[in-house]
Amino acid sequence: MPTIEPAVFDAPLREQFDAFLDEHRARLAATLDGLTEEEARASFVPSKTTLLGLIKHAAFVERVWFDEAFTCRSRAEIGIPATPDDSFDLDPEDTVASVLVDHTDAHAASRRATATVTLDDVVTGNRRGPLPVRWVYLHVLRELAQHLGHADILREQVMARRPS
Repeated sequence: MPTIEPAVFDAPLREQFDAFLDEHRARLAATLDGLTEEEARASFVPSKTTLLGLIKHAAFVERVWFDEAFTCRSRAEIGIPATPDDSFDLDPEDTVASVLVDHTDAHAASRRATATVTLDDVVTGNRRGPLPVRWVYLHVLRELAQHLGHADILREQVMARRPS
């Protein structure tokens, strides 16, 4: 799993953002390491939040912010749910492996989408109106950090239920 290396401390801001996003993406995916399909789907809260659902939602977040906001394509065109809440829904065919592949594909697409933009460029495909790429990066980083915290707690709950 990537960690922020000291060389990044003095890197340009864009490289720092990319490094932090990649670290959070990897850490979120790693919360599924060694879990069974049942453990990944275990629900401990009244909401739809599960470990597997969090990873599926993270792929949705990538597509909303680095596809919809950048390309102005609709969520239907992209093939993602209409609402964030729906992005947590697990289909019967969703597995740890398939959701992780989709998550990896989503952030690879995000990297491609942002390869030629600067932090000061503006995206126009979000309902909030035009937004600087810098804001999009910070928003996605905030979402990933928040969901990583949720995932850490859910994983702790899963592990506590395992027989000693």
